Amino acid sequence: MRAVVFTAEGQLSLEERPKPTPGYKEILIETAAVGICGTDTHVFDGEFEGTVFPLVPGHEATGTIVALGDGVNSGVFDFKVGDHVAINPSTTCGECEFCLNGHQNLCRFWNGLGVVASDGASQEYFTAPAGNVYKLKPETDLYQAALIEPLACAIRGWDVLPRRIGDHVLVYGAGTMGLLMAQLATRAGAASVSIVDLNPDRLAVAEECGIELRYTSADDADREKWDVVIDCTGNLRAIEDALTRVKPAGFFQDFGVAPADGTAKFSPFRVYRDEISIVGTMAVLNSFGRAVEMFEAGAINAEAMISHSFILDDYEEALELFRRGSGRKLQIRPNDTESRVLIP
Repeated sequence: MRAVVFTAEGQLSLEERPKPTPGYKEILIETAAVGICGTDTHVFDGEFEGTVFPLVPGHEATGTIVALGDGVNSGVFDFKVGDHVAINPSTTCGECEFCLNGHQNLCRFWNGLGVVASDGASQEYFTAPAGNVYKLKPETDLYQAALIEPLACAIRGWDVLPRRIGDHVLVYGAGTMGLLMAQLATRAGAASVSIVDLNPDRLAVAEECGIELRYTSADDADREKWDVVIDCTGNLRAIEDALTRVKPAGFFQDFGVAPADGTAKFSPFRVYRDEISIVGTMAVLNSFGRAVEMFEAGAINAEAMISHSFILDDYEEALELFRRGSGRKLQIRPNDTESRVLIP
């Protein structure tokens, strides 16, 4: 089978590899779709903590079960060949202080498929632990369902925010994560949701997703401060600007993935004087199952968010398109025969 491999920092190749065999309590999956996100670029550039090369990227994945390893259905699971599934890419040790106190996403040995030390889904077939595999309804669109993993991250993001009814929310960045956080905001009780992005094409997608207040600068909004401000860009200048927009007693969430060695300037006095809470959010924590249910209930406009699909041969082109901020969500579909523009 074929696989995209990050062979070293800033280097990739398309390789022929043996088809994987599922181990004990593992499932072999034929990949349907895998999304490209900012984490993939950080991994490729050697900016993500702990990444081990060579590595097959791809952590936003769906597919079809083609084989079950020994012991898969010996407990609570009921998987069968042919099931359509979505994959939670996060694996943890289960033994460290953070796993034992309910913060598995902060596991000191956290490993993301396609992110740290285990191969991801940018290949024709991949394996995943049975406990990370979630069955989908037969009628669920397997390609659109690759948005379930980022949706699970967005739900975790809202889990650590106050979700006070009537709050005014400002989101920086109208990429995939910004659009998801903004779409969930009204479900979290927001009175208004504003989104900021320098790219007018992305703001047009936000309009399709029902976000009414859209700006290229927060200076253009009809208010100066917001109860909740969320950065989904990972851009240090955007973060610095976003921190100035938080109301007294408000919350700032650092959601976007900034470079590990990046630093942002802010006013400690304002944090003190205005009792501003600054919170982070890391990956998924007890939110993947909820993401499956919410996705299948139509909580987000998935169709509007995916603009391109690429075959494995065109992975490098997809990565460059992502870096340029062009298109919407970009997907790799390893078993397709040609790349497609889904939304011009």
